[in-house]
Amino acid sequence: MKTICIICPIGCELTVKEENGEIKVSGNLCPRGEEYGKTEYLNPKRVLITVIPCKNGELPVVSVKSSEPIDKELIPKVMKFLSEIVVDAAVDVGDVVIENLLGMGINIIATRKNYNIMLEEVQHIDI
Repeated sequence: MKTICIICPIGCELTVKEENGEIKVSGNLCPRGEEYGKTEYLNPKRVLITVIPCKNGELPVVSVKSSEPIDKELIPKVMKFLSEIVVDAAVDVGDVVIENLLGMGINIIATRKNYNIMLEEVQHIDI
């Protein structure tokens, strides 16, 4: 398998092979590249970045990301689950929007603030 290491800006071109039950990585310039190549071969994971619809928000969606990398094969299942979620506005950067996603011990965290327009209107009413 060939892949590009994304651990640092160098972007080493890795070749990963399994020989006699052992994973061999070549092309890496550092030990982190070897570890990345092995992980990518055995169990690739990705940090998930997406948006979730937001009701009563200044924006129609709030951008979110997973707190930890998710197994690449589970991403379609996670995306289907997230497509059915709608959150209330008044979300701040770093807020946990979904805790323990699908029992994986991974949280979904807001990466952008989304004001609640209903609260904003109430605060600006002149009495």
